[in-house]
Amino acid sequence: MKTQRIPTSQAAPGMIVADDVYTFNNQLIISAGTSLTDKMITRLKFYSIKNVLISLAENSNGISPAPFIRETYSEQVKNTIEFKQFNENLVNTSEQFKSKLNDIIVDQSKEIDTDELLNDVGNVLNNVRNGIHMFDMLHCMREYDDETYVHSVNVALICNILGRWLHFTRKDLDTVTLCGLLHDVGKILTPKELISKPGVLSAEEYETVKLHTLKGYNVLREKHLNIHIQMAAMMHHERCDGSGYPMGIKSDQIDQMAKVVMIADVYDAMTSARVYRGPLCPFEVIHVFQSEGLIKFDPKYIMTFLDHVNSTYLGYRVRLNDQRKGTIIMMDRNNMSRPVIECGNQYIDLSKENDLFIEAIL
Repeated sequence: MKTQRIPTSQAAPGMIVADDVYTFNNQLIISAGTSLTDKMITRLKFYSIKNVLISLAENSNGISPAPFIRETYSEQVKNTIEFKQFNENLVNTSEQFKSKLNDIIVDQSKEIDTDELLNDVGNVLNNVRNGIHMFDMLHCMREYDDETYVHSVNVALICNILGRWLHFTRKDLDTVTLCGLLHDVGKILTPKELISKPGVLSAEEYETVKLHTLKGYNVLREKHLNIHIQMAAMMHHERCDGSGYPMGIKSDQIDQMAKVVMIADVYDAMTSARVYRGPLCPFEVIHVFQSEGLIKFDPKYIMTFLDHVNSTYLGYRVRLNDQRKGTIIMMDRNNMSRPVIECGNQYIDLSKENDLFIEAIL
């Protein structure tokens, strides 16, 4: 019997599972020979099962599963020279950043060369035409599990682009880029087994992880750095409604640069793969931002971010939760996560279809 391993995102009802599927802790969730249903596919995604072995024999409906076809848009981007250069520069910059930070942790008397760090980030940005182009590049890397260093470089890039959209001066752009790059330095001093734990943290473990904000601030306050960089390390998990940590302060008490880092940090963390889940669809993140953003984030910053990021998706191919594929043809500023989709000869206004949502960007 022929089999084929496909991404979970390509699984469809009626396909036959060719091998037992287990969770990360060896719990059997689907047995070999089972015909997939929508509920089972949801279970695979819930447990972050990234791929599944499918039988190519005819399934229970007498229909052979369609061969796996790579997502055309992402493949087009990945095959460009620009993306390959971007990917190489991002990986190299992350490795260099890791080495430099570890040196600073080992020798705490060592200063941080901010010009050198900005030059490293600049090497990645040099191959990016504009903000939309950069998000195209980042979206094609979301299948990888980002470590702290890659995440930090990503956040620096997003902070830089958001700073441009906010018309920051050259000096402020450099500052906010460094804020993004150094915001998670405290995680280096946090037990690695907690940072990479593939399950839910206990209350005690979560309190330990939350200390990375204060640890990062304590490292940076000993250096000759712009005060905004130090504040961003401590405040990037604060929220404007006072629901954040470590101090639970509100909007007028939060550093302005930290408010930019908050948005970049959340967007990158949610749209990137993690050990405990795959990357979330950006439209899920947009929904969260729009439903909570004006309370938890600075309204000017979050609306500028959403307006620009949302415009990048116009014309994108997407897959809906009922597995239909279509093209985004119209965005609604008042309901950014639910645009109008053209599916063949049909136009679907997601703002009026409560049971439908965008499952993935193709």
